[in-house]
Amino acid sequence: MRKSGGLALVRRIGRRVEALGRRARRSHRVAFVALVLVQLVISVASDIWMTLVPASFLIVPLVVGGVLLQFGELVALTGITTAFGAFVVLSRGMTLPRIGFVLVLLVVGWIMITSAKVRSRLGVAGTRSESMLMELRDTLTAQGLMPTLPAGWRVEVAIQSAGGSTFSGDFVVSTMHGDLLEVALVDVSGKGIDAGTRALLLSGAFGGLLGVVPVEEFLPSANRYIRRQDWDDDFATVVHVVLDLRTGDFDVRTAGHPPAIQFDAWSGRWQTRDADGPLLGLMEAPEFEVNHGVLKLGDALFLYSDGMVETPRQDIGRGTDRLAGFAERLVGQAFLGAADALVASAGGTGDDSAIVIIHRKAHA
Repeated sequence: MRKSGGLALVRRIGRRVEALGRRARRSHRVAFVALVLVQLVISVASDIWMTLVPASFLIVPLVVGGVLLQFGELVALTGITTAFGAFVVLSRGMTLPRIGFVLVLLVVGWIMITSAKVRSRLGVAGTRSESMLMELRDTLTAQGLMPTLPAGWRVEVAIQSAGGSTFSGDFVVSTMHGDLLEVALVDVSGKGIDAGTRALLLSGAFGGLLGVVPVEEFLPSANRYIRRQDWDDDFATVVHVVLDLRTGDFDVRTAGHPPAIQFDAWSGRWQTRDADGPLLGLMEAPEFEVNHGVLKLGDALFLYSDGMVETPRQDIGRGTDRLAGFAERLVGQAFLGAADALVASAGGTGDDSAIVIIHRKAHA
């Protein structure tokens, strides 16, 4: 009985989806017919009242069609618009400016068609593709939100994409189970929007692995997942930290990623937490070393991507010292707001930059 009820629900959902698809197709056809009629009216009006209705008005419905119509309909509208425009302006005589206007119509149409072709490959039309990209960006941002930590602990995250893009190849995933906090900062090969789609895919997969597989199996599992994608020459680097919030004990593992650095509040010194491991996606069964440490009261642990420390003119070692130098100035304010400040001051403009700061407060 329950099974038949479930099948009926599936059928109703299927019929609803099919009805929505038919409605969407009809709305596209209505928009196409309406835009063709608008172009016809503009053409006739421009031919009759050439001083009041310039032929350049034909560009406006063409641009609107680029937003509303599907690929095939937009191609047809471009052809019709070009024919109308050619009739209107060339009927007034063959002059260079008028021929140039027809060419402008063709160029505008080509730009709209190219954009529509990309949306057609995605299976969406109109502004829905841009909405989907924004939703994907928001999903990636939401997956990077850190869990609420108990009293005595604070964590900050800052990510800056290359060239001011809203998509980044750097992302953070985290989880907390019991008193254990797990954080992974991942840097996908490439930068900006080119790496953003892969970052979105990996953030969901890696976020699902955290807290589910044993901590020592996280990087091997992530490596197997990337290899199953069969990407050409694409890889990812990761720094993975497991922190016991009761004792401050932590383990750091890295996969081709810059090492974590620890600030020791008692001595005022900075210590690199090296843990060798290969890039994810390049080897069948890599091994990852572990570096053990303890965060005492006042200590802080910094995870960061190579965009924070690497430039064409300096290696990662010097960049790490430079980052520690910037962070040293923020000790007096207990690293409050340090993540945003460090990305702004030390992050590279030509590469994605990300930093995570875990601080154990001096007074719990």
